[in-house]
Amino acid sequence: MAKHRTHSIAFKRQVAQEFIAGETLHGLAQRHDVSRNLIRIWVAKYEAGAFDEDACAVDLLQEYEARIAALERLVGRQALELEFLKGASRSARSPRNGPTFVITGPPACPSPKVAG
Repeated sequence: MAKHRTHSIAFKRQVAQEFIAGETLHGLAQRHDVSRNLIRIWVAKYEAGAFDEDACAVDLLQEYEARIAALERLVGRQALELEFLKGASRSARSPRNGPTFVITGPPACPSPKVAG
């Protein structure tokens, strides 16, 4: 049984262009080790502009894959930050007695006494 192969759009376009330029089906099929019927299909698709649509779809797919990879890296960084902050909050000491203040600074001056 023959092994199923996948050919790139650039390869299909090249073979179709070679046929249109005057190469024979037999010569192309032998040189590229593909069937003549497959070359006919590629030529028909090339003439219909299907390879242009496929190329756009491939570009869009690559763009999406790059975006997904960037988002996965971002999620990974955020997961590391979250783990770091969880560990920092567990190890932070909080005073057991006495009030805790969010704002610190010099103590407030007592209000001056008014002479009477």
